Amino acid sequence: MSAHLKQRFAECKAEGRPAFVTFVTAGFPKPDSTVDIMLGMQAGGVDVIELGMPFSDPIGDGPTIQKSNTIALENGVTTKQTIDMVRQGRAAGVTIPIVLMGYYNPIMIYGEEQFIKDARAAGACGFIIVDFPPEEAIKFRQICSREGMSYIPLVAPSTTDSRLEILSQIADSFIYVISRMGTTGALTEISEGLPALCARVRKYAGDTPLAVGFGISTAEHFNAVGGIADGAVIGSKLVSVISGLTDPKEINAATKKFCSSICGRVVETSAHEVGPVADSASTVASVLGKKEVTPTAVVSGGDPKAKLAVDFLNGIVAKEEKEHVFPSRFGEFGGQYVPEALFDCLVELEKVFETAVNDPTFWEEYRSYYPYIGRPGKMHLAPRLTKHAGGANIWLKREDLNHTGSHKINNALGQVLLARRLGKTEIIAETGAGQHGVATATIAAKFGMKCTVYMGAEDVRRQALNVFRMKLLGASVVAVDAGTRTLRDAVNEALRSWVTNLSTTHYVIGSAIGPHPFPTIVRTFQSIIGNETKQQMQEYRGKLPDAVVACVGGGSNSSGMFYPFVEDKTVKLLGVEAGGDGVDTDRHSATISAGSVGVLHGNKTYVIQDKDGQILDTYSVSAGLDYPGVGPELSMWKDTGRADFVAATDAQALEGFRLLSQLEGIIPALESSHAIYGAVELAKTMKPDQDIVICLSGRGDKDVESVAENLPRLGPLIGWDLRF
Repeated sequence: MSAHLKQRFAECKAEGRPAFVTFVTAGFPKPDSTVDIMLGMQAGGVDVIELGMPFSDPIGDGPTIQKSNTIALENGVTTKQTIDMVRQGRAAGVTIPIVLMGYYNPIMIYGEEQFIKDARAAGACGFIIVDFPPEEAIKFRQICSREGMSYIPLVAPSTTDSRLEILSQIADSFIYVISRMGTTGALTEISEGLPALCARVRKYAGDTPLAVGFGISTAEHFNAVGGIADGAVIGSKLVSVISGLTDPKEINAATKKFCSSICGRVVETSAHEVGPVADSASTVASVLGKKEVTPTAVVSGGDPKAKLAVDFLNGIVAKEEKEHVFPSRFGEFGGQYVPEALFDCLVELEKVFETAVNDPTFWEEYRSYYPYIGRPGKMHLAPRLTKHAGGANIWLKREDLNHTGSHKINNALGQVLLARRLGKTEIIAETGAGQHGVATATIAAKFGMKCTVYMGAEDVRRQALNVFRMKLLGASVVAVDAGTRTLRDAVNEALRSWVTNLSTTHYVIGSAIGPHPFPTIVRTFQSIIGNETKQQMQEYRGKLPDAVVACVGGGSNSSGMFYPFVEDKTVKLLGVEAGGDGVDTDRHSATISAGSVGVLHGNKTYVIQDKDGQILDTYSVSAGLDYPGVGPELSMWKDTGRADFVAATDAQALEGFRLLSQLEGIIPALESSHAIYGAVELAKTMKPDQDIVICLSGRGDKDVESVAENLPRLGPLIGWDLRF
């Protein structure tokens, strides 16, 4: 129904007015209110409806839209139900174009082609996908073209001219222009740079209409934008207007009143009761009052513009991939599934990283700080732990002895050096257990840079010592109250902050997660662990280890330990995930062991999600492993069989904690305790002349209170009666 969108913008132009586009999240504030809202929009003079498909982790949206997504999901709204709401809206008399807007993961889980076909049959006209990388957009655009549907690209102030050329080729109805850097949300004034931005987009878009969104909330804003662009989008303000309302008639009236106050129009329609609608294009066409347009008719003759766009995009994507020193994907995993505003910054970061790692002076500077961070790291045999296991020799790679008490400083130092090369003056980071936050705050203090650390409110509570350490180092700590109030939510908030402050700020991601090039950057700086282990084992034993073991949350210490051994096929790679109360329960963080392929925080990887592609809450006694995703490179190692992964429950991790504390006099982090348990179990199956190295990723002083808190629950499960 791309033609319906084109016609609507043409009608607005002929009438000498901007198109009015409004957004609401499907199922907000209640599932049965969505049709009433759409009817209210139409009656209030709206030209195009954006119906948001709820997603658990909408990183491109501000607080208002985030909250509406959360409420819609609590109301049980799914992607299929959202499509059904379009069908119901058409049955009730909504005739204006409806565009579905959302994030990729629920669409991927649904099945792209089936999703597009079902949306078309229901009466939708097109799609806006917030976090689509170009290579995915090509395939999606082809299916849309075949089905006569529109794919609407987004452009941002940071979008480069080369990407504008690509995105303009994709557009077939209109282009969504993001007015400012940041997330969605109502503002008091329109960006001063909007006229120049629209002029730059028009150089490549030609006659394709431009609709401007982000920050528009008043009639004054609407009229100002209408003098620059072909349309204006309002979302957050409308969501705020209907928030808290429950009566369907009241919601309909409030929507109509607000929309009419913005555009100065009232449109009388003859709505009727919502009823069942046949799943056919002919029924939708009758509702719209137009001749049925079949998919075949839409693309007859091959749709030359669509074919040109696809050919052009394929060439550009292939050219960009060849220019990468490091691949953007690990098999099917990885990629850059991010809002448009982040693409240029990621390109800039990748170029600086590629230059740095091939510049001997960069590594000379990095190594010059070895005395400061405590490298080279130590490694030694754990004789009593070895005797307890009764099998292979167990060695400890002592990352806990680094400055700040964990492996995290390896990556923090490297990324802050990159930030300095980028000319950034501010640093942000996410943290779970607090070790990455402390390491980043430490390096930021060393170089005199402002530092803000995002941390889930629950982690702030259980890691109070590290919170205090960060503050002592001069960092600001932002407690995130959204979701489960843990690491996942901290990553969401850090990404939102970064997209708002790209010009001055670098985001030091602590795990091997996120969009390319972050997984490669983190793995590169953490590979010092595996490289030293390989060298030290040759010195001590004259051979490679038979196995290396690391805990797995996002994957920073495990990717750093494993990567140098990937080509050494005789070395077993074992990752130990957080099994929580057991992978057969819903209280665990064993992403690889019990998850499925999805998209989270900018990359395709294994995630813990439901059947509709919504990211599920996770749990672990260990704050640093309490994350529903994993690094994409580890996902590839899992699928290729190069690495094995097991899960240790909370009780088993506590057993690992006790064993190392009482047998070797080393109190480990709860994260590392998972690896200790897994390594002991592995050692029992091996011979006395074989060697296992555990990455002891962090020290446990931060976890003493958590252990004491959990001992009454977990102690009896392992026979540990420790009284205070």
